[in-house]
Amino acid sequence: MDLANEEQAEYWGNSDSGTKWLTYEDQLDQNFASVLELVLNRAGLSESTNVLDIGCGTGVSTLAAAERVGPAGHVLAADISQPFLDRAQIRASEKGLTNIQFQYADAQTFTFPQGQMDAAISRFGVMFFEDTVAAFANIARALKPGGKMTFAAWGPLGDNPWFKVPHLAAVKRLGQPPRVDRYAPGPLAFHDLYHVTGMMTQAGLTDVSGEAVPMALPGFGGAEGSAALCTRVGPAARVIAHFDGNAQDVEAIQNSVTEDFRRFQSGTDLRIPAVINLFQARWPG
Repeated sequence: MDLANEEQAEYWGNSDSGTKWLTYEDQLDQNFASVLELVLNRAGLSESTNVLDIGCGTGVSTLAAAERVGPAGHVLAADISQPFLDRAQIRASEKGLTNIQFQYADAQTFTFPQGQMDAAISRFGVMFFEDTVAAFANIARALKPGGKMTFAAWGPLGDNPWFKVPHLAAVKRLGQPPRVDRYAPGPLAFHDLYHVTGMMTQAGLTDVSGEAVPMALPGFGGAEGSAALCTRVGPAARVIAHFDGNAQDVEAIQNSVTEDFRRFQSGTDLRIPAVINLFQARWPG
């Protein structure tokens, strides 16, 4: 397979940091359930719909889409991580879903079946391309004329304590890692609505829209459990890895995040504010 995004393939498929998402699959799926629901509802999936799921990860979005489109529909689920796809295949088998095909693919370059999909969806799977315009154009060619894309991505850092709080805690403890371009491939690459909608337009898409959607994330296990999760995946984990942080560093960062997250907790109910950027467009064909 032609890989335009070799670093992403290595990170998500072979590195300890990337494959940690397998370990914390349940916690992450729970935390981001409302984001997936947003994508599926806005995509308007119905029975007999053919869906392309980009960056399907361990399969939560794929399974939900497959259940919505029913036996007469079909989901082609693509990811650049074979370990994720292997896990997603197991989950699909456990649910007895037979209307899914899993494909190891770099969605920027892979030749998907042309003009066969009614919809393309993604929950946090499209922010990592080396050439986003080329990726959008390639994905679009898999759509039927009038087919719709619906993608969710993270909004700005300042609007998302899930990222900002652990990042600041880790930097305060260990230092600032080398800064990267704000638009470089990564979780927050699509923070700018107008930048992304501009790339979608360049890719030949029409009816392009971008909307900042306020939400609340439930975390996992209250403030303390959520803080623990944040030190294992996400920005704090990247800072810790960069500086080879030890157990004492991890504990200090986790304690700091716990205290900060407590302001979002009422009793046992945790609601961490978030802003999710939702992008939609159609392929004119």
